[in-house]
Amino acid sequence: MSRQRSLEVIRQAEFVTIGELVRLTGVRYSTLKFYTEEGLLPFEQAEENLTRRYRRQTSLQRIQKIRALREAGRSIPEIKALLGEKPG
Repeated sequence: MSRQRSLEVIRQAEFVTIGELVRLTGVRYSTLKFYTEEGLLPFEQAEENLTRRYRRQTSLQRIQKIRALREAGRSIPEIKALLGEKPG
């Protein structure tokens, strides 16, 4: 198992893991995984170990938008439409 990066390092990184997004946002792992599976949270796959890597800044902005829409009572299909994603 790899060593955990410090928050200082994570905040400067271009790419982060889903676990690091949990640490940055306070959003539960299962919620971020669901957003990923629904196509709401784009990622890149690192070929060497098949780890999903998320662009930190883009992902933080996307999570913030999703949370705001959810708090406004929007459903996942509505959020997909608003964010320009195809319903799954």
